[in-house]
This record gives sequence, structure tokens and C-alpha cells, in this order.
Amino acid sequence: MRLPALISFIGFVLLMAGTWCPLLRPFHLFSMDVYDLNRPYGMVILLMAVVGILGVILNRKQLVRLVGWVSLILVLVLFIAAFMKVHTSFSFIPFKSIAGFLARQIVFKWGWYLLIAGPLVALAGSIAKTSKYSR
Repeated sequence: MRLPALISFIGFVLLMAGTWCPLLRPFHLFSMDVYDLNRPYGMVILLMAVVGILGVILNRKQLVRLVGWVSLILVLVLFIAAFMKVHTSFSFIPFKSIAGFLARQIVFKWGWYLLIAGPLVALAGSIAKTSKYSR
């Protein structure tokens, strides 16, 4: 396996692992992963990671690049949706200070770093040039 393919493989494994990592922690009570936020959307992200890994194994560079871009867009849309949901969850409360305090109690966790890093690493591996002397 050539080095750019290995880098893409690591990126898709990071994306897959990121779906089970904690993303939100509401009121410091429990952690939520992608499947707790939106199960069908999490399955689509997981499917993109599996298709990307298959593309790396089958040596389909264009497929790996396409799946990398699609998974990056999916993760960014998920982040924007989670951000909007957190900041509008308590908008029904008429007191803005109380609503702001409650919104600040929902903390974004470290799993977002893996979800963002996975597609970026996969894209870096698919964009990297290979030497004509390496096989």
C-alpha cells in the first residue's frame, strides 16, 4: 500500500471512530455521539467512511477524493446543525440571560476534532502526489 493510500485509510478510520466519540455534553450529565444526535445521519457518515475505506483498498483514487469531500461536507453540516440547535434550544424562555445560561451549559466535546480531522486527512492522502519511482 502506498503512503498516500495509507494516509487516506487513516483518515477514514478517524472519521469512523469519530462517530462514537463524545460530541455534546448537555448539563454535564451525559455525553452524546453522532448516533444520539441523529441516528440516520450518523449512519450516512459511517457509510461514507466504509465506502472510503473500500475505495482505498480497491485503489480508486477518484472515489476516495469524492467520498472525502462528501464526508467533509456532511460533518460541516452536522456541526452547523448542532451549533444552531444548541443556541436556539432555549429560545422559548422569555428571559435572555436565563436562556443564554442554559445554552452555555451544553458543551461541545473533543469528538468534533476527530470528525473534522478524518475527512481532511483522507483528502490530504487522496490529493498527495506519488513519486513515479514508488509503487
